[in-house]
Formats: sequence, structure tokens, C-alpha cells
Amino acid sequence: MLDLINDLLWGKVLIALLIAVGVGFTLSSRFVQFRYFARMFRILGASQAFKRDKHGHLSSFQALLLSIAGRVGGGNIAGVAVAITLGGPGAIFWMWLVGLMGMATSFLECTLAQAYKTAQPDGTYRGGPAYYIARGLGSRWKWLAALYSVLLLVTFGFGFTALQSYAVATSFDDAFGIPVLYTGIGMAAVVGLIIFGGIKRIARVTEVLVPVMAVGYLLIAFVVLGMNLPRIPEVFLLIVNSAFGLEPAVGGGIGAAIMMGVKRGLFSNEAGLGSAPNVAAVAYVPHPANQGVVQAFSVFIDTLIICSATAFIILLSGAYDPTSGADIGGVALTQVSLADHVGEWGRSFVSVALLLFGFSTILYNYYLGENSLNYFSDGNVTLFNLFRIAIVALCAWGALTDLGTVFAFADVTMGFLALANLIALLMLFKPGLRLMRDFDEQIRAGIRHPVFDAQKFADLDIDPAAWEIEPEDIERLKRYGAAAPTAGQPVK
Repeated sequence: MLDLINDLLWGKVLIALLIAVGVGFTLSSRFVQFRYFARMFRILGASQAFKRDKHGHLSSFQALLLSIAGRVGGGNIAGVAVAITLGGPGAIFWMWLVGLMGMATSFLECTLAQAYKTAQPDGTYRGGPAYYIARGLGSRWKWLAALYSVLLLVTFGFGFTALQSYAVATSFDDAFGIPVLYTGIGMAAVVGLIIFGGIKRIARVTEVLVPVMAVGYLLIAFVVLGMNLPRIPEVFLLIVNSAFGLEPAVGGGIGAAIMMGVKRGLFSNEAGLGSAPNVAAVAYVPHPANQGVVQAFSVFIDTLIICSATAFIILLSGAYDPTSGADIGGVALTQVSLADHVGEWGRSFVSVALLLFGFSTILYNYYLGENSLNYFSDGNVTLFNLFRIAIVALCAWGALTDLGTVFAFADVTMGFLALANLIALLMLFKPGLRLMRDFDEQIRAGIRHPVFDAQKFADLDIDPAAWEIEPEDIERLKRYGAAAPTAGQPVK
């Protein structure tokens, strides 16, 4: 039954919707992900990217790191290996394409999440697809918002948590001979200590963990590329030829390459799933499009850089024979491939990298589950504590779960999650483009850091309390021609 649903969702429905949203918004926005690629660095380099307001909201930079913590996980190490094993090297090409189009999709969903975020009584924000569906599409679509929240809880809160725990535990068993149960218990204990401290403690941990794990993994990938420099063009040709069925002996042909590339690409970068907008919405930024641009960059980091690093480590090694397929799969293929390049310590390196990737992803998954519960319970402390206990238990249980069952379950729930969100994004194209054009116009007017004037978008049911104007922004609003409110007050 899982296979039947997967074939229907991923073989037909989701590919069409991903193309419709990714390509559609790319064209409608005049290639926003490429137009603002350089601005991604300028936004992150500005002092505002690290700024928090009086309520202690996450900064734009913290939200970026937290979303990277979620995107960069088992999908970048185990998922890429699975894609190559089952779909051939050509699956990587389709992962790249999903990533490039996914940058536009991520811009759209994260910009909408920022615009439709709501202010809470304690001064914090809540937001994400459930909120932009309910507020952006109106009361008739609240059922879809509720359905999305349930799917988010099941997919990330439960399914992906078990998947990450399994990937880490099996990797440690292969590299160090540590029984999977012990690894699961150890992860459960550490995760419990962090998640009971809430989102701010999670953000502080990822602020340190993510740069260390990403830079370390990329450094070893660059070493591998340097050792195999003459063969890099050959691997590029293998990937492209396999993607279009020009290497019939590789993988399962063009159909398998496309399906595995799309599935594993989306599993890795999550563009279109609506997961990253839950984090993007709580960041403190002067304009919704700011975080849209930043989150598009996180897709680029995940798919075009880190997934590519894993792919080249595998395809440049002697562990994978592209003419006959691999005898091993999953994370073990990545471990054996790196060991082939640098020696046996490569196995241990992959295991440690996967531990850090998986650990940060579990923290991210927890936050998404918490945000889902908040949509229904409005901050019920008892319910949140029960959920935290369930996450801790899943870390131990997931370590003992069969890989095939976990991946099949995650594919199905992720498929339905993407279906609900992509339908909403198609219906919210116009508000998304309107927000982007407001950002564009301010840039053209010479305003280096555009400011969001919520009163111009009153018809979109935006919560004005979530958009307070800082004193230094008033002058920029005046220059732009907007009526400047009193400093520190919401635009009304």
C-alpha cells in the first residue's frame, strides 16, 4: 500500500505540482532566486541579519542556521547515496534541478510565512503554512490549515525523527561497532536536555553546531575533489548522460533517475514542504522578502553544495561501479566511498558528520512539531511536555527501526504534506508576487534595506501587531512615501 501511494504521489502528482510552483514562480518573479543571489550575501552581511528586538525573537541569521540544521541531515549523506543506488548518477542532476527551482519555491513560502505571521501575547511570533493558509486563503480553507498541521506533526515530529535516529545509529554501528540501542539512548538523553529548554536554547545550539558541521564536511569534500581533479569533468558527464537515459546500464533508467532525484531532492532541501517557513516566520526582519531571499540561499547550500559534495565523494570513488550498480546502499555507501579516498578514518568521519547532521535535524523536527501543536492548543504546556517526552522516546525507538519501512513511511507523509502546501502556494501566487514587487520597488527607489508597511497590505489580513516599526526605519518609510507611524508601534 505504501509503495502504491508513493508511486501515485511521486510519479505523477507531486512532480507536476513542483514544476508548476517552482517553474511558475521562477518565471513570474523574473528569476528571483538568480536576481537576488548576490543580495543573499548582502542581507546576511548586514547588521540587521543578526539583530533581535526587545522580545528576543530569532535574528534572520539564527533562523537561517536553524533551517539549515533541518535541511542538512541524513538526506545529504544517506539520501544522496540512496538516490544514486536506486536512480543512478542521473538522479543527482534532477536533485540539482529541484534545488534551483526549489529556491524560488522557498522564497515564495518563506516570504508568505513572514507576512502572515501572528504576534503572541508574550511578544513572540508564530507562523508557517498553517497560518498563511488560514489567513491568506480565508476561513473556508481552515480545514486545509488544520490538515497541514497534523501532517507536519506526523512527518517531522514523528517520522523524520525516527529516520534521523536510525541513520545515525546504523552509521555508528558500522564505524565503531556501537550497538544501535546504545546510540539511540545516548541521543535521546542529549536531545531531551535541549528541547526542554525551548526554541531559544535550540537556536543557541544550532548557532554553534551548524557552521562547524557544514564547514567540516565541505572541507573533506574539497580534499576529495582536489585528489581527483582530472576526473571531475568525467563525473559531470556521467551525471548528465544518466539523467537523460544516455547511459542505459546505469541505475534504473531515466524514470528512476527523475523519481529518485525529485524525492530525495525534496527530502533533502524541503522546498515546497512548508517546513522551513515555520522557522522563517519567527525571525525578526524589516521586510518579509528579506527572509525569503535568505531561505532561498539555504536551499542552495543544502542541494547545490552539500548534496553535490556527497555525490562526488561517491562517484569519484571505487566503491561505486556505475556500470553494474552498488552492492551497498544508504549511509554505508558514503562511508565506504570516503574510506576509499582517505583511508579507514573516512568511515568514522562520515559517522560523526551524520551524528551532527542528524542531531541538529532532530532539534529542528521537534520545533516543527511544537509549532503544529501550537496551532491547535495555543501554548498548552502539558501537551508540549508530552510531545517532548515522545520525541525523546522516538530517538531510542527509531534507532531500531527498519530502513525500508522508515523511508517508505516518510515518503508517504512527506508527499501528502507537500501536496497540501503546494496547492496553497499556487493559490497564493498573487500575494507572494505583490510582496516581492513591494521589495523590488523599494530597492529601485534606492532604499538599501526595504521596510514593510503593513497598512499597504491591510486587505491581506496581515496581523499589524507583528510588524512594529523601529525608529531608524521611519525615515526610510517617509522616503518611500508611506505614512510613518510612531516609533515602536505597529503600522495600522
